[in-house]
Parts: sequence; structure tokens; C-alpha cells
Amino acid sequence: MFGDLYHNRVLELAADIPHVGRLADAQGSSLKVSRVCGSTVEVDVTLDADGRIAEIAVEPRACALGQAATSILARHAVGRSLAEIEAARDALRAMLKDGAEPPDGLFWELRHLQPVREYPPRHISTMLAFDAAVEAMRKALGAR
Repeated sequence: MFGDLYHNRVLELAADIPHVGRLADAQGSSLKVSRVCGSTVEVDVTLDADGRIAEIAVEPRACALGQAATSILARHAVGRSLAEIEAARDALRAMLKDGAEPPDGLFWELRHLQPVREYPPRHISTMLAFDAAVEAMRKALGAR
């Protein structure tokens, strides 16, 4: 039943998450929790002078789907603006909830999570990293 969810690339991404840990000097942090399954993802960011992510650290304690999404975020977040992270989050949400086409561009690998759309209880854990990144960036921008 869940074989299509946990295909090889999802498992590879989940097992290879860059930037795991915490930032001692984070300008913004956010912890997101799925009440459905208990998955959590915490994201710390520092921003450059242009408001783009200079550093990111992630602490995923999530299922393979949440970890795969965290991996994709962490691979491509450095150098991205709030608008770019929001656009990736919104494209992921639309893919899962509305049946929209998968995101393209830097976050194209989110397409590997497309089968999650058939399992609504898994949507929240899949969205955690992007939701946390957006909130962490907003906090960092507000602290300036």
C-alpha cells in the first residue's frame, strides 16, 4: 500500500540530509510539529544583507517523507529569499492538496513526494520543513 510513497529516491533523500544540527547564532528559528504523527522539524537560519539565507540548520525528527522534504529544502535553501522559499512551500502544498503539477526549478525533486497527495494524513509531516523555514525567515527578517 505504501510502496509508492517510500520509493528509492525518497529513502535516499531521507537518509542524506545536509545541514543537520543547530546554528548557535541563528537569527530566526522555528519548530513545527505534526499532531497527527508526532513528527517534528526545527529550522534555524541566518540571513545575509539582502535577506537571503546565508546559513541553515535543520533538526528533523520525522518520518521518511518529512525527512525527504527536509533534505530537499536544506540542499537548496542557501541563497534563497523568503519569496523563493514561500513559493516552493506553496507549490508543494498545491501539489499535495490540489493536485497541481510538481514544483520545478531548484526544488524540482519535490516531485518525488507527489504520491503523498493520496494520503492526506501525511501532508502535514511532508510540509513541516518548508513551513518551519518560512517562519524562521520571517522571524529573522522581523528581528532586523
